[in-house]
Amino acid sequence: MGAATYFARMIVTPDRLRPDDIRILEVQDGSVTLELTEESGQPGRYGLWFDGGRGHARVGAVLDLDEASGSVHSVRSVRRVLEGVDHGELRPGPARWNGYFFGGDPGTALGLSFKNVQVESENGGLATWEVPGEASSGDRWAILVHGRGATREECLRAVPVLHGLGFTTLIPMYRNDLGAPSSSDGRYSLGLSEWRDLEAAILYAVGAGARDVVLFGWSMGGAIVLQTLDRSWLSDRVSAVVLDAPVVDWGDVLRHHGTLHRIPGTIAGLSRGLIGQRWARRLVGVHEPIDVAATNWEHRAEELRHRTLLIHSLDDEFVPAGPSISLAAKRPDLVRFEPWHLARHTREWNTDPERWDAVVLAFLTESGQDLPENPHHPQVCG
Repeated sequence: MGAATYFARMIVTPDRLRPDDIRILEVQDGSVTLELTEESGQPGRYGLWFDGGRGHARVGAVLDLDEASGSVHSVRSVRRVLEGVDHGELRPGPARWNGYFFGGDPGTALGLSFKNVQVESENGGLATWEVPGEASSGDRWAILVHGRGATREECLRAVPVLHGLGFTTLIPMYRNDLGAPSSSDGRYSLGLSEWRDLEAAILYAVGAGARDVVLFGWSMGGAIVLQTLDRSWLSDRVSAVVLDAPVVDWGDVLRHHGTLHRIPGTIAGLSRGLIGQRWARRLVGVHEPIDVAATNWEHRAEELRHRTLLIHSLDDEFVPAGPSISLAAKRPDLVRFEPWHLARHTREWNTDPERWDAVVLAFLTESGQDLPENPHHPQVCG
């Protein structure tokens, strides 16, 4: 029981630690040499946090690899294009690698005008970026939802294409984010409570003039979007959905991570059961039980009602693509699946940003954004 409880608590507890995981070996004019890891050798464009998270740099294509153990740097290394330093002084030392190619807010990272606003949810005010669209009429909005343990910067990659299409973009925090109000138990509920924060963001958009809303979700953000579409009274305001490496079935993800952590199947299964039991709430540390079955959209495929673009790498090491493939196969009338290769979790844009933008652009252009207002939309005041 102890091992099962530990794994169950690990599933729902926010991880506040973001330790350095790579070393900067050398900085040259236009390039940076890094310790070679599974991440740092991947193709594409990535972010590099350094100086304890106070500095941020953007790195691009791999220039060369030195995989010999006797290299000049005494470790295997990779030299990549240095596309820019957003803030801080880049120099040799520890750093943290991630997919946030754009670091900072929409102004510093993208050069776009934006407002810091508050979305009022049941737990309190949620800090939110609001980015007006280019030549926007103000009635088409996109709301972007980051993944578990991520930050709003994960969503910035989608802003340029949306800005060009005239969408006003809203990027909110949600409960238990670092700097956001906590839930009563301070635990994730895998989308089963976080959806209320997304509903609050939709209400904010509608109150500001949105006639149609597109929802984007990365990883657990995808699970939050799916629960919102199912549970929210505002779901009819949503005209299209874009999910990137989404959690379509938490049961599958938890089985996968049980295997990765070499947890016996019986213990992993008991952990999944514990988070759903009312009597085990104190053991797990949650205020309400979490019904993992309610997050299985392979089984609930017939309940989908919204046109969806599903982007998922077949090489995703963290959230396997199998449930995404299955969901698309069951609902070809609504779900368009775009497979990626090589990309690690939520790194589809990073490995091929031109293709990602083109796929999203084509989908949104074709997805009925110019339809007249739905006469059955609920009326919202404010």
